[in-house]
Amino acid sequence: MKRLLVSLLAAVLVPAFAQTAGTAVKVDPKNNKVSNPVVEKPKQKLMTRDELRSCMDRNDFNTKEALAIKADQNAYNDNAISLKAEKAELQKGEDAGAAGTATLKKEREGILQMFEEIKAAAPKLEKADLEARNKEYQARAAAFDTSVTTLNEGIRANLDKRKVFSEKVDAFNASFKALEARQEGHFDKMDAWKAECSKKAYDEADEKAIMKERAAAQPK
Repeated sequence: MKRLLVSLLAAVLVPAFAQTAGTAVKVDPKNNKVSNPVVEKPKQKLMTRDELRSCMDRNDFNTKEALAIKADQNAYNDNAISLKAEKAELQKGEDAGAAGTATLKKEREGILQMFEEIKAAAPKLEKADLEARNKEYQARAAAFDTSVTTLNEGIRANLDKRKVFSEKVDAFNASFKALEARQEGHFDKMDAWKAECSKKAYDEADEKAIMKERAAAQPK
């Protein structure tokens, strides 16, 4: 089952190492004697300073990785929104191309009909009338040719955009797989940290010493 990246930062910001607690002793106030025998617990094994340092370093890495994954998720979501808008624009272009094709098909039929009408009427028309109607026909045909050229250019441009869009979608899908793998790897590291670090006790003096080391290592 895939795990979701939810509230990671709250889980990894501070190393939840185990704390050492004392044993309560019950005293009888009348005779000031211990009413229950005190059984000393075996001393809890503490992490060595090197082990504590490793756990702290791993926690820091997990925190930074959670932030990086969150940033990648935000970028992924932004990209998804952008691609969705781009797809809508491409669809508008394709719809316009289909509508333009239908309109020009009707115009072509009208031009052909006009040609047949002129052809049928030619024997009965005066020369001037025939020339006028022929000129009108040629102008209409020329306008039609121009419209076809413009429409085809628009369709080709939209097809080129569609090709680029398809490549973007492929890259987008690949980025999802990469993000998913990175997220799963992060959860594995978190599980390992919890198992190996979160429940183990440590010496506070070691923690202070490590923090002092870190402070000294910071650039001045």
